[in-house]
Amino acid sequence: MNCGDIMPVMKKQAFPISERRSFLTRLKVGVAAAIAVGGVARAQVKPAAKFEPARHEKDDWLDALPGKHRLLFDTTSIEGFKNSLLFASNFLVVNRNDYGLQNTDLAVVVVARHIATSFAFNDAMWAKYSVPMADGYVDPRTKQTPTANGSKTGLDGLAKQGVQFAVCSMATRRIAGTIAKATGGDADAIFNELTANLVSNARMVPAGIVAVNRAQERGYSLVTA
Repeated sequence: MNCGDIMPVMKKQAFPISERRSFLTRLKVGVAAAIAVGGVARAQVKPAAKFEPARHEKDDWLDALPGKHRLLFDTTSIEGFKNSLLFASNFLVVNRNDYGLQNTDLAVVVVARHIATSFAFNDAMWAKYSVPMADGYVDPRTKQTPTANGSKTGLDGLAKQGVQFAVCSMATRRIAGTIAKATGGDADAIFNELTANLVSNARMVPAGIVAVNRAQERGYSLVTA
């Protein structure tokens, strides 16, 4: 075989040593820079501080209630208010019978706001201002406007067991305005009269929605009725 007929073998071309060294150097520098940038980014992200709610003297009554367990009912309707009285009673009964606790071991608050607010006033106010107090509500049994607080029995029973009632001041002013418009009376005077005629164990709070917020910040579990 003629040597001239043999095709020359093509050798694989390799990068010059200088170029390979340059590439590796750039690679190392790039990786180091990326690590450094990542470290700086992590250093700049500080863990968020634990949220601590502000405390206000107006809300300290929530902490003054004795109890190993805290529960709050938020009611905005007539039906919701009535249901909350039933649920609160169940809560007390089960904790006594099944857990061996006393009523004093339980801090229970029912917030009456919006439409439910009218049922936080005693029979005297319902007898005096029945139609504007009811604001269109009709007793489903008699089909008449109530002249007494239909939830009085349940309210009195729970109050004797230590349940507290928080009454929305803003809603009370609305009710006072409605009564004043219907009777030609003075809204401020009627507001003061209503405030003086709350059901047992009830207190006026600046706003029911605020009481709901403050109670949860102080460890009360929330039930929306």
